[in-house]
Amino acid sequence: MLNTDSRLAVVAVGGNSLILDEKHRTVADQYNAAAETSRHIVDMIEMGWQVVLTHGNGPQVGFILRRSELARHELHEVPLDACGADTQGAIGYMFQRALRNEINRRARAGRWQHAPITPVTVVTQTLVDADDPAFANPTKPIGSFMDEATARLRAEREGWQVVEDAGRGWRRVVPSPKPKSIIELDAIRELVRGGFLVICSGGGGVPVKREPDGALTGLEAVIDKDLAGALLAAALGADLLLISTAVEKVAIHFRKPEQRWLDRLTVAEARQYLEEGHFHAGSMGPKIEAVLNFLRDRPGSTALITDPPNITRALRGETGTWFSV
Repeated sequence: MLNTDSRLAVVAVGGNSLILDEKHRTVADQYNAAAETSRHIVDMIEMGWQVVLTHGNGPQVGFILRRSELARHELHEVPLDACGADTQGAIGYMFQRALRNEINRRARAGRWQHAPITPVTVVTQTLVDADDPAFANPTKPIGSFMDEATARLRAEREGWQVVEDAGRGWRRVVPSPKPKSIIELDAIRELVRGGFLVICSGGGGVPVKREPDGALTGLEAVIDKDLAGALLAAALGADLLLISTAVEKVAIHFRKPEQRWLDRLTVAEARQYLEEGHFHAGSMGPKIEAVLNFLRDRPGSTALITDPPNITRALRGETGTWFSV
């Protein structure tokens, strides 16, 4: 059962964090990266945190879509909602195995002073509004790069919307609606209360809409995992939302001569910097928005952004960017 003295943290790690570079993209490579992150998660547990883990899945969904495209002459293609569910299971399995192995390693070395903890993955659906403006303005690139002729042909044949992506080629774009609620929340909450290390809401969850008769329908869309993580953290009453990303701290004037790293930000300061355009939509912007949403719904809590190797140091107050009301 849950230790009532523990603090609850929702930790959101990026799908890109499982792929170190172009030469390390295999499943084995991704597992090794998950194992490295798992060491930091277990450090958190030893510091007295109970952890709920969520993760991105963008590259992994892209891999499934590419395989599906290459095999379309022999097999049915995989719809996007099923890709999301597939990656939740696969990445959840990586973390379940890596976390259990890390805990067992410490136990064998006589370093584990806690009760046994079982990691478990919940394939999660996230409810979105069918009238979300994002459905009229798809912006999230997915899948393979194509030349313009191929992209326009796929758009004509399959109803895709396609865009040119930063000079790298053409890609399909899909909507990225705002998450409204988590369908499996009650089950997740009960598992947390039971002391399980829950892995859930992967990739923001599979986006679904509710039909007039109450039935759920999967959608060809992608939910931002940090916004969904903030929703999850607030719903669970978490004390901390920890967003793990590629940088040790948040900066303004990022990659400019006047760049300045930030140790602590109030909600008002973070909102001001966001409105001034310091945090771009394709990188830090959604993370800051997620933090603001969480602290709005949980004003007595805190949020932290840092990179995986510095999670333990950041929780000691030595680095990272901390947010509070």
